[in-house]
Amino acid sequence: MGNTKREIKKYTDLAPDDIKTYLSKFRKFILDGKYSIAQNENRQENIDFIEDYKIDTKKEKEILLGIQYDDFCYAVDNDNEEFSHEILYIFCKCQELDYWGTLENIDIYIKINMTQIRNGDDFVFIVSFHKRNKPIEYLFK
Repeated sequence: MGNTKREIKKYTDLAPDDIKTYLSKFRKFILDGKYSIAQNENRQENIDFIEDYKIDTKKEKEILLGIQYDDFCYAVDNDNEEFSHEILYIFCKCQELDYWGTLENIDIYIKINMTQIRNGDDFVFIVSFHKRNKPIEYLFK
């Protein structure tokens, strides 16, 4: 058996209108409550971030609904073989957050997967939702 690892493509050939259209659809899902932020054993960074900054559902929605097209960085193929047909969108949003009584401006790394779930409904999974931990380039800033 050959070791054929598929190539994970990074997409930066999107126009501002492409991202505005994407975000318009994304916002509807957030408002309809059709989303979830990954908080499992593989996403400890998300869990710690939400706990450290005391982010409740209201604040979570405020952050997600506040994403603008110029917060967009790039899109990338899902590296999970089972979901290789999906494209994830990466944004980095600066937000003032309360860290135990001290207000801080935090760059939040947000990786979004807008997909269909088993019953055919559209759904948004926020794969990453944490403090930016590596350099990032914005496509439109």
